[in-house]
Amino acid sequence: MNKIIDIQELGLKEYKEAWEYQESLFQGIVDTKIKNRREDTDLETPNYFLFVEHPHVYTLGKSGDMSNLLVDEKQLAEKGASFYKVNRGGDITYHGPGQIVGYPILDLDNFFTDIHKYLRLLEEMIILTLAEYGLKAERSPGETGVWLDVGTPFARKICAMGVRASRWVTMHGFALNVNADLGYFDNMIPCGIRGKAVTSLNVELGVKKVPMDEVKSKLLKHFAYLFEAELQPQEEKV
Repeated sequence: MNKIIDIQELGLKEYKEAWEYQESLFQGIVDTKIKNRREDTDLETPNYFLFVEHPHVYTLGKSGDMSNLLVDEKQLAEKGASFYKVNRGGDITYHGPGQIVGYPILDLDNFFTDIHKYLRLLEEMIILTLAEYGLKAERSPGETGVWLDVGTPFARKICAMGVRASRWVTMHGFALNVNADLGYFDNMIPCGIRGKAVTSLNVELGVKKVPMDEVKSKLLKHFAYLFEAELQPQEEKV
């Protein structure tokens, strides 16, 4: 089982371009698994973890409700935002500058074949990272993602999640608000859940900006621990 994770930093990239790149990595792993089964070979499957920021974009999951987007095409253009229907789980979400988007593209046969466990470990990675900033983040029953002040009138979401898996290969992932412009969330009903607010790490800490690289480093540390994985940072590749 290959537990090496190829870490890739994509920078600021249009959603569609990043989605197509994800699909190519995902399909490469699936094709290898099919070849192994058909030809009785034992080729190693790779694992990837992509970090990216997107220009303003709204995405709707395959089970999502279009009415949760509260602006029309003209208003989207005025806000400099795009919109895509995508092949992940979950409802509607927003991505934009100041948000850390992570796409783990893993062959879970290298780790464990349990999607529920996979999502819970991704949430735990976020929870442990936020704890390093003195925040008590937690899960909200029946609602994937990471929240603050669950069970109170002040409950607010800081990290959204939505994944796709086929043949135990994952894609899509999480979006953690670090220095996000929260005004863009007013144009939708986040994840289709009415009456709950969203927040960002810089808002919770009362600072103008939190270093993104610092947060990414903490995320990877906890990811490696939880998945018992070996990270291969981009600069170390031959």
